[in-house]
Amino acid sequence: MNTSLDTPVTIAALSGRTRIKICGFTRAKDINVALSLGVDALGFVFYPPSKRYVSPTQAGELCENIPAFVSTVALFVNASREEVQSVIHAMRPTILQFHGDESPEECASYGLPYLRAFRVGAPGQETAENLAKYCSRFHSAAGWIFDSYTAAYGGSGQTFDHALLAGIAALGARARPIVVSGGLKQETVVESIQLLKPWAVDVSSGVEDAPGVKSATKMRDFIQTVNSLR
Repeated sequence: MNTSLDTPVTIAALSGRTRIKICGFTRAKDINVALSLGVDALGFVFYPPSKRYVSPTQAGELCENIPAFVSTVALFVNASREEVQSVIHAMRPTILQFHGDESPEECASYGLPYLRAFRVGAPGQETAENLAKYCSRFHSAAGWIFDSYTAAYGGSGQTFDHALLAGIAALGARARPIVVSGGLKQETVVESIQLLKPWAVDVSSGVEDAPGVKSATKMRDFIQTVNSLR
């Protein structure tokens, strides 16, 4: 058995479970519910056009009492360096997440672990070969998030063609842990996990009653469903 920690499938297999990130928090009460349910990571959106946008000050307040061993993730889309630095100062995130056209050098320049999101099916990422080639540029990332290609930069509730990830496994040691996003909800997450065996799943609209308003019931059902696959 290959026990290298450099390939996504091996990492997922050794972990014994799929990690869960819920993104787009705007309310403390929703965070408290997610924490009580055992979420692994909390995501905050710093993209002003998004209905889930929070300011650095808001995020700092929401993250004041996050317990140890729960990651906080700051999501950016083509933000200026000053904007990213202001979030780092106010929120002190565990991980940065880049969803726009940021270069590998820019993503790595803040001295924090980062996740690189890929909008599967976007120009230059329409085929398995092209997607894998584009992903390989970001070998310094802590993980690769695969989301659907829409104008909204995530949170659209739309899925993507999972067959386009076929080239990722061929990257071998150059691949990073896979995080699957895009259209996930309780009814669809099992198939995605069984097919792709990701290190983690990332959900937003699939556990909401409205953008930025999480449903305690949907979060519970989603997390219980993912954890049942251990």
